[in-house]
Amino acid sequence: MTTNSTFHWQDTWRVLLNPQLIIMLLLGLAAGLPYLLIFSTPSLWLREAGIERAEVTFFSWALLSYSFKFVWSPLVDRISLPILTKNLGHRRAWLMLSQLTIIIAIVLMAISDPALPGGLIRIALAAILLGFSSATQDIVIDAYRIESAPATMQAMLSSSYIAGYRIGMLITGAGTLFLASILGSTLGNYQFSAWMFTYLIMAIIMLMVGPLTTLFIPEPRVERNVSITTSLQYHVELLTVFITAAITFIGTFWSIGIITTYWNQSIGWLVGELLRLTVSVLFTWFAIQILITFNIVQSSILQETYVAPIREFFHRYGSTTAWALLALISVYRIPDIILGVIANVFYQDVGFTKIEIASIVKTYGLFMTLLGGFLGGALTLRYGVMSILFFGTSLSIGTHLLFLLLAQAGNNILALYFVISADNFSAGLGTAAFVAFISSLTNVSFTAVQYAVFSSIMTLFPKILGGYSGTLVEVLGYQQFFLFTSLLGLPVLILVRRAQLLLANHRT
Repeated sequence: MTTNSTFHWQDTWRVLLNPQLIIMLLLGLAAGLPYLLIFSTPSLWLREAGIERAEVTFFSWALLSYSFKFVWSPLVDRISLPILTKNLGHRRAWLMLSQLTIIIAIVLMAISDPALPGGLIRIALAAILLGFSSATQDIVIDAYRIESAPATMQAMLSSSYIAGYRIGMLITGAGTLFLASILGSTLGNYQFSAWMFTYLIMAIIMLMVGPLTTLFIPEPRVERNVSITTSLQYHVELLTVFITAAITFIGTFWSIGIITTYWNQSIGWLVGELLRLTVSVLFTWFAIQILITFNIVQSSILQETYVAPIREFFHRYGSTTAWALLALISVYRIPDIILGVIANVFYQDVGFTKIEIASIVKTYGLFMTLLGGFLGGALTLRYGVMSILFFGTSLSIGTHLLFLLLAQAGNNILALYFVISADNFSAGLGTAAFVAFISSLTNVSFTAVQYAVFSSIMTLFPKILGGYSGTLVEVLGYQQFFLFTSLLGLPVLILVRRAQLLLANHRT
């Protein structure tokens, strides 16, 4: 990637006046709102309700929907929705459906008290529904962004979307902590009503930002390469593939969890989880093959929707380079996600209040992330995406070591500001380069499915490992845990350098 020598600042001001930027800002806000309601905020809620750390961090698995969204992305592309599609158009119909489901899931979480018998199960199921509907919304927004503006606008639209996404995360990160504290819930004085009203307020905000925005935005007017079919048989077959894959994978993954309790004692939890994931994928593949064998589903559907985009990627880069790129995508965010799952609990354990966490970690941290992202984008244009990926990973290794100092310093506000400044800045810088990296790997003929595959792989393995963050802290303690997450960055550095060399050889 090289610097654009024809760039002029007046071009930027003309782009900033485009109304599509406001639309993407609002859609980014709607996409960012649900994320921390699953990933981070519940950790403090459940801890105040007396739930153990290990069970708290298992909730990060509710975000596995983001990692498997490529499975049902063809449904979003190809299936029309009764009534909604006719009145709103294809993209807006799916946006409306996903956003209304998000609101329902948030309300279900709000009325579930984890401290009561059965409450933890109900809130977990609601979190899974929230994760699924949020991931579906992401699929639609990505497609909407690509279809609503030319390629020259995509970088600015992505920036506006990310800014909105971060603001949404701020509202459900810092905002929920402020509200729950003001309404009277603390670590030593749990009040379910405080968290209930907090989540209900988040549902109201989502209603104002999501469905209302969808009602007023225009439907993209494009000729899609993928046809939208209303054939009942096609709908049934595509839905059958998705439902079979989802039930088989989830059922196998859940069932094998009992066995891995013994595996992990003998071969280690990391190897045990790899085996668990591999077996689940194989069972899912066998289940789909059974559908094809008995002519329940035509193999051409699978070839067209899933195989063709993957085959094109491997053909374009070659097997060696393609596998190296996928390996890098799958592990790049492991250190940050594993640490992020337990971070709020750590801040509270060392003595920081929810107000301090909200104002420093969430609010101030957001601005440092945006600053890092802006600089990361500029540096990527100047030095190339792979160089900044390597630089961002190196910074991340160092900032994770800073958490060791914070663990020793304890309740020290200045130390918290210093660590958050460094960690969020490096995360923003690295994320900007990484988004540019995976975007550059997609082929315009398969943008929706390939991007969904890449973004799913990006979070799959990190989210699975993140579910064990609480267990690792219980076993290792915070200082050894932070050392562990820092060392996880070293293999990432090796993969970045290898991918850089393979891509250079591929271009020549």
